[in-house]
Amino acid sequence: MADISVEIIVFEILTRVPAKVVGRCKSVCKTWYSLLSTKDFAKIHCSRSLISSNQRILFVGDLTCSVHPIDIQSCDYGPGTIVPFPFDDISIHSNLDGLLLVGLKRTYELVLWNPTTGAYKRLSTPDYHGFYEHMLDGVGLYINVNEDYKVLHIKRRGGVYCVSVYSRSLDSWRSIPFVTKPEYLSLSFHWSSGTLCGDILYFRVSESLVGGTNVLICFDVNLEQFKEISFPPVRSTGVFCGELVNVSNELYMFVSNGYRVMSVELWKLEEEHWIKVLACPQVSMSLDLWCTMSHFMTNGNWLLMTKQGKLFEIEMDTKPFQCFYHVNCFRLKNGAMFLETVVSPTL
Repeated sequence: MADISVEIIVFEILTRVPAKVVGRCKSVCKTWYSLLSTKDFAKIHCSRSLISSNQRILFVGDLTCSVHPIDIQSCDYGPGTIVPFPFDDISIHSNLDGLLLVGLKRTYELVLWNPTTGAYKRLSTPDYHGFYEHMLDGVGLYINVNEDYKVLHIKRRGGVYCVSVYSRSLDSWRSIPFVTKPEYLSLSFHWSSGTLCGDILYFRVSESLVGGTNVLICFDVNLEQFKEISFPPVRSTGVFCGELVNVSNELYMFVSNGYRVMSVELWKLEEEHWIKVLACPQVSMSLDLWCTMSHFMTNGNWLLMTKQGKLFEIEMDTKPFQCFYHVNCFRLKNGAMFLETVVSPTL
């Protein structure tokens, strides 16, 4: 009976408390530590953590990083807490269920990191798997039907594509086939990080030329098959950038277009066809409208964090589209929005 009551406490009560409380509860006794460290507990706790109050903003400096809560009502962020930073300098590529996929800029290694628990796993191997090169590679983090967290790594090396998948459950890499148009091997094409939506990982492949080619490469995470779909039908009039975001398992794209005066449109993907959701008026904000960091939606509004570290808000219900305005200015450029969970980068 005592064992049953402990399991009820752990799986019915402690799966509903914040991740940091779970960490403290592990020190109660060996039984609690064992149960709180299981894959089943992490899965249930994660599913119950998918609420806005558990969203956090991570800011990365040169030697430190801080985590800030998000005030959903004011669309602002609160005072930060300094968290242990086990790396020198990183780039953040993906986040999923509290895990961040980051690249170490000094060693080029890929790392899975949970900033809430501090646990991390280096994915590099002696046979040169798990090394990321900026402007050449594309990477994405996903979970498949077997509930295995995986990393897809698309590399361009020596004029050929090398594609491999890392499995957290197996702690190993394996190569998979990939065939695409030969022109995408050109260094004029840039791969984005992957955006997971449903069972598909989407990569934006863009040619760095005015009027250049823009496509989406889609990866089915269960079938491990690739296919190509088109961009939204937007005519480029200058610098053209499309950024993907998943909202409630629906894929959207923010398309910014122009140069000194930028316009932004929001498109939604429906069965491989793009539907325009809104179009903002042209705004003289220069390249700040390149929304390359993160997006989230709350109170019926969209918030966009740009690569310059600024946050902008789009009010969805305004009649004239005088809705794109500056909310706050962030001081650090490198960061991410994530959920606080106890999901481990290792098993």
